[in-house]
Amino acid sequence: MSEEEKLREEQYSASNIQVLEGLEAVRKRPAMYIGDISAKGLHHLVYEVVDNSIDEALAGYASHIEVTINTDNSITVVDNGRGIPVDMHEKEHKSALEVVLTVLHAGGKFDKGSYKVSGGLHGVGVSCVNALSTYLRAEVRRSGKIYMQEYSCGKPTTELQVVGDSDTTGTTITFRPDDSIFTVTEYDYNTLAIRLRDLAFLNAGITLTLTDKRNLDSEGNPRSETFYSKDGLREFVEYIDSNKESLINDVVHLNTERQGIPVEVALTYNSTYNENVHSFVNNINTIEGGTHLTGFRRGLTTTLKKYAEEHKLLDKVKVDVAGDDFREGLTAVISVKVLEPQFEGQTKTKLGNSEVAGAVSSAVSEALRYYLEEHPKQAKTIVEKIALAAQARHAAYNARNKVLRKSPLSGGGLPGKLADCSSRHAEDCELFLVEGDSAGGTAKQGRDRTFQAILPLRGKILNVEKAMDHKILDNQEITNLYRAMRVSIGTEEDPKEINLSKLAYHKIIIMTDADVDGSHIATLLMTFFFRRMRPIIEQGYLYLATPPLYKCSRGKNEEYCWTDAQVQQFIAVNGEKTKVQRYKGLGEMSAEELRDTTMDPEQRLLKQVNITDAAEADRIFSMLMGEDVAPRRDFIESNANYANIDA
Repeated sequence: MSEEEKLREEQYSASNIQVLEGLEAVRKRPAMYIGDISAKGLHHLVYEVVDNSIDEALAGYASHIEVTINTDNSITVVDNGRGIPVDMHEKEHKSALEVVLTVLHAGGKFDKGSYKVSGGLHGVGVSCVNALSTYLRAEVRRSGKIYMQEYSCGKPTTELQVVGDSDTTGTTITFRPDDSIFTVTEYDYNTLAIRLRDLAFLNAGITLTLTDKRNLDSEGNPRSETFYSKDGLREFVEYIDSNKESLINDVVHLNTERQGIPVEVALTYNSTYNENVHSFVNNINTIEGGTHLTGFRRGLTTTLKKYAEEHKLLDKVKVDVAGDDFREGLTAVISVKVLEPQFEGQTKTKLGNSEVAGAVSSAVSEALRYYLEEHPKQAKTIVEKIALAAQARHAAYNARNKVLRKSPLSGGGLPGKLADCSSRHAEDCELFLVEGDSAGGTAKQGRDRTFQAILPLRGKILNVEKAMDHKILDNQEITNLYRAMRVSIGTEEDPKEINLSKLAYHKIIIMTDADVDGSHIATLLMTFFFRRMRPIIEQGYLYLATPPLYKCSRGKNEEYCWTDAQVQQFIAVNGEKTKVQRYKGLGEMSAEELRDTTMDPEQRLLKQVNITDAAEADRIFSMLMGEDVAPRRDFIESNANYANIDA
């Protein structure tokens, strides 16, 4: 061994191995325990506490859960369950409450006698919340008394003490996340509201409330909503489809148990051409699907196919009917409760338990068979929709071949209006989708040709919300988008399938005017990506540019402003003689102005488009792109001031 190797070995000894005691590991590597340290992780803290209360409800001991965002951005969660035990823990020699709040993987849900099933994806519980909070206060109402203990960064700062009497039971947890750990520190009301609404639908009979003390109305009352569902998933499906035209004016709903697994499913059909299925395991949104989704699809397809064959309803269809045809226009929610779920996949949201597939398949098959026999009119309507889907898929296949003949993948070249960049490293490249030739020309002059490409779009693209596949593929602007991005689309079996292996840009940026028309074009484009190219959003490749609304100048002082408040602030500093220029569109800006404010990575402000909740995103897009004006107007009016829609 050389001297250098000996020295290296001596330098790397036992003293270099860091053993993280207890909750120190959570503070050191928070993303390992809660997913990430951005907005997602911040909100996950609330979900962990609420999941504990939901577990009490699933066990039959709680019926009310209240979540409050306090004025200092701390969170309070109150339930009317049994209250976390406070007696001395035999092994740990401290109260059970302190064990639950300071020991990883400690809690009633690990004792199979306490809870049959429990929610929560990471299984780390409220101890993680405690570790990642500068302040946490636990109050337990139990045995006629109120017990209280306070913590900071996972360590108790007071002893467990009795602070009063109580004739009710339950737990109250108040915590303030550690600002030094999270990159986002403000709680978003809408994100929490969506999660609580889902939980209400998934757990019929439980009342959940959300109150935001930071947001007061003219009478000084905080913004508040109550979520309660009597019929569970039936109401969930009706809610998701509330902005769509129903095909059968009915919801098939089953709530049963198979092989010891509680299974609840609700489904209906609408007049659109999209499949919209959401699956949950123990209240966790399994966005990657899994065995329960496989079982659902198998049960649905085999039952519908058998019914159609027995009643000779597909005899006149001249093309083959594929599995996907049975799910066009379908909206469904599947919820199973599994004692020991095994999660797989990239984000650990894919169920792997093989026994669940058979349980769900047989439950769906039996319920659907009864429904079809008892409702022949609705059954005929569904099968007619399936036949139409098969014929449309065949037409889309022919249209796709037409697109492929013009595609860069088969030598047909790129769209003529595309000003491409010189780099061929997709991870570095950006494609700006720009409204009109005028703004497109300005953007081409202001771009960095090395990594920024420009594709001007002519007017408003097709609204894909209710368009059939072959109509979409016949649309010139949409085929230009596919060709510019170098994606391949569809197979004979599935015309909607997207292959991103040759995607040329990892940033696709929608850049439209900051006016009503510009917002409409941006929404049409987002609808296209959500409905037809969702992997682009799921992989974090879609963005919105945010050009400034104003340019303020006084003498040598110049500043771009995005809001009226910023303009007023500039005027307050520089005086009333400030010149305020209002940009009506991107075409009014010079190439330098557009580059400096909206395109330069060092100075611009990009908003990443993401799907925080697919069911809610689906409902919003259906409403924004639908024909009914009233709900669209109500949504815009109620969200104009404070909503930041990541849909």
